[in-house]
Amino acid sequence: MIPMVDLKTQYAQLKDEIDAGMKEVLDTCAFVLGPNVQAFEKEAAAYLGVKHAIGCASGTDALHLALRAAGITEGDEVITSAFTFIATAEAIAYVGAKPVFVDIDPRTFNITAEAIEAAITPRTKAVMPVHLFGQPCDMGPILAVCAKHGLKLVEDCAQSFGASIGGQQTGSFGLAAGFSFFPSKNLGCYGDGGLVATDDDEAAAFMLQLRNHGSKVRYYHDVIGYNSRLDEIQAMILRVKLKRIEQFNQGRRRAAHLYSRLLADLPLQTPFEDGIGVHVYHQYTLLCDKRDEVMKALQDKQIACAIYYPVPLHQQNVFKEAYAGVSLPVTEDVARRCLSLPIYPELSDEQVQEIAATIRAVFGA
Repeated sequence: MIPMVDLKTQYAQLKDEIDAGMKEVLDTCAFVLGPNVQAFEKEAAAYLGVKHAIGCASGTDALHLALRAAGITEGDEVITSAFTFIATAEAIAYVGAKPVFVDIDPRTFNITAEAIEAAITPRTKAVMPVHLFGQPCDMGPILAVCAKHGLKLVEDCAQSFGASIGGQQTGSFGLAAGFSFFPSKNLGCYGDGGLVATDDDEAAAFMLQLRNHGSKVRYYHDVIGYNSRLDEIQAMILRVKLKRIEQFNQGRRRAAHLYSRLLADLPLQTPFEDGIGVHVYHQYTLLCDKRDEVMKALQDKQIACAIYYPVPLHQQNVFKEAYAGVSLPVTEDVARRCLSLPIYPELSDEQVQEIAATIRAVFGA
């Protein structure tokens, strides 16, 4: 059996260090906003190249806090993608704003500056590009559009920890950015966890306050906030893994590039690298007209596969009435044909070859 992600193998490799860290946390009993959270925030900020990194309870919360700090509120519009996990749009809805969905590039699956600019209205206040599957958006033109129209930029980096453009990390381009540490992510903990990155001192102070019940001083509350604190044990695990994030991402890229070489001559679309940014392959996602046949062939051999995402956000039950007139042809076509294969640093060349051979057999190749 080949899983989508093999956390057991990764834990076995890190077991001694993680177990020792766990014992230290339990021995000290500093469970909430303790020394590991503080250290991880500093280490993550240094890695991302930002002034402030603020741990919180989830990637969804990270986006929510970032939008609050950007001043996005009731009646505002935020331009984003419909081909992403629902948390992107949920965070926009949490602050009372309206997600405005634009179509995606058929190769990168990311939104573009051209699509963003065409969707701007007098109510548009922000843009939330999603660095989907670990492929950075083309941020230069997007930043130019935001500057031209006076829009806030909040990056959704839930799938892009370690991805970069010209040596600059995703999450360091806009006012703020949200990261997720869900266990399967490139940098994942053993539960839920998130982080907001920013260079803005005022935004950072506000988000620090929001994540801890609106409090700057214990038992004194200036605004209505949230209980959204990164757990001390999760922060310890993230510190262990952060030291190895470049190694992990290179392992993903190795497996992805081997997949692409082995599948290059088949009538399907392998992931595209635009040469602008460094793709870190949170997912390895194909486009294939024979998706159901490929899925069955893989499942018959106990090889995992998944569809991210089968229903675009504008067609989800929670949104489809409000977006009944919205047509996003590229997004809808990609959702019909996309299929993600196993991808993780520990995936061996032999396993990649077995998966590729299974797919090739479907096409008689």
